[in-house]
Amino acid sequence: MAKQSVEDIKRESQGLRGRIVETLESTATHFEEAEYQLLKFHGSYQQDDRDQRSELRKQKLDKAWSFMVRNKMPGGAMTAAQYLDHDRISDELANHTLRITSRQGIQFHGILKGGLKDVVARIHDTGLTTWGACGDVVRNTMGPAAPIADAAHQDAHKLAEELNDRFLARSSSYNQIWLNGEKLETQAKIAGNGEADEEPVYGSVYLPRKFKIGIAIPPCNDVDVFSQDIGFVPHLEDGGVTGYTVLVGGGFGMTHGMIKTRPVLAKPLAYVERKDAVEVAEAIVKIQREYGNRKDRKQARLKYLVESAGIRWFLNAMHQRVSCPLHPPRDVEFDSVADLLGWHEQGDGKLFCSIYVPQGRIQDTGSVKFKSLFKKIAAEFEFPVRLTPNTNFMFHDIDPGQKDAIDAILSEHGVSHTGEFTEMRKTAHACVALPTCGLALSESERVFDDVLDKIDAILRELGLQNEPLLIRMTGCPNGCARPYNADIGFVGRAPGKYAMFVGGSIRGNRLAALEKKVVTFEEIPGEVRPLLEEFAANRQEGERFSDFWGRTRETAVDPEQFHLEIEERQQSILGAAGGI
Repeated sequence: MAKQSVEDIKRESQGLRGRIVETLESTATHFEEAEYQLLKFHGSYQQDDRDQRSELRKQKLDKAWSFMVRNKMPGGAMTAAQYLDHDRISDELANHTLRITSRQGIQFHGILKGGLKDVVARIHDTGLTTWGACGDVVRNTMGPAAPIADAAHQDAHKLAEELNDRFLARSSSYNQIWLNGEKLETQAKIAGNGEADEEPVYGSVYLPRKFKIGIAIPPCNDVDVFSQDIGFVPHLEDGGVTGYTVLVGGGFGMTHGMIKTRPVLAKPLAYVERKDAVEVAEAIVKIQREYGNRKDRKQARLKYLVESAGIRWFLNAMHQRVSCPLHPPRDVEFDSVADLLGWHEQGDGKLFCSIYVPQGRIQDTGSVKFKSLFKKIAAEFEFPVRLTPNTNFMFHDIDPGQKDAIDAILSEHGVSHTGEFTEMRKTAHACVALPTCGLALSESERVFDDVLDKIDAILRELGLQNEPLLIRMTGCPNGCARPYNADIGFVGRAPGKYAMFVGGSIRGNRLAALEKKVVTFEEIPGEVRPLLEEFAANRQEGERFSDFWGRTRETAVDPEQFHLEIEERQQSILGAAGGI
């Protein structure tokens, strides 16, 4: 019997229900394929401990099944009470850690099937949800992390909430499966009674693939706006936000060696008035619903539709669906994808404090105790929380008189501000990968600090410790840590082996190219050293690495640059021209 397609699974699911309830209530250790695909829409991925696979297979035992559960919180905002509830869930039902995601949410790992319903229900009880955190829907809407008290930041967070509400799926399956029929507050507000299964935005089979939206405020591109299916960039006049430039068609996932798959940066579509922003977003989502590729999931993201049909076609399709004016896009310029780490003024007399969390893993290890730290501050001071797109942690609305007390608690828990870090360290990020991610081909989070230590030493030796340099690593080519627009990115190919990409930008607005098809983990520092030595020796005054690379290297963007090394690309060009 042929394997059922994801499209068929969605179509036959009765509003994303399938047989999830039956499996939850059964003695089965895990979900079969159809229910697993549906489970994603509810905010969970089925996983197993891959460190144990080999030994369990030898003993002819079942895999060590567990579940990842991801919450959804627009702009990464949560209250201190919500954070403390999540902390308790991690201890009582997960693996005692929390993982900040690169989309400003929280993931729990190591949840057993018997605790899955309890976790989802308890997250709902905090006032947040897991509904739509995964699956072929609009996922968590990203916004600027900094809680700055100006019109742009305040409106960006308001817009993130509006978009979240508009794109929450209407199906009552979530509350029926996980909440014993209790209505979702947002569903009740927008669907009338929370019992509707009609999906006016998504239709009966939802979107062809996942869909991502982010809002970035220049000059800070912390949300990596060019990597989003839809990006919003605000423009201000007379102290208020008048409208947004809309970008479309970004996305970073690909498959090694499959040239038809590739990372793509979002393209400017139009400038729209503020009041029309949500209507415009809905029209874009509906175009993807109607025209996105449903036959080949590797070609199903919006980026492929925009690339194949063209931005002019897309704009014409928009004019047919919206009543509001679509003006020419305005120029947008960014300086960095970095977070504002350390202490900063909000602009309203209060302070915020951003704390670097290596790879976003909130845990206590040795002398550094992030988990105890955040729990103590949240419990004692009740400061609201923001999670950043670079997977760092932020408390805000802090009275200046409380600063010394917070610094003392930071020191007590072995957590330092970033004064002694290289600039590279502050922006570096890796995905989770092994042992839990089922897609991982190699290590990422667990080995990344070791890589950074070695590159730090090279940077200090060359006097480059204060140079902004963006380095990212993923365990597979799906690109969750966004390696394809980094100055240097490492993408897992096989155990201990990575593809090495070079030439992105700390601004997030340029794609890298394949430098080395295969680099072993041990070879990484030796491969990075000559690049940094060349930069240190030949840079122009004040030139960043990304600008140096763009000035001295091939910069054309084409599908082959992500799959073929430069010599192979040159030979391919010669061959196409009849030169060989």
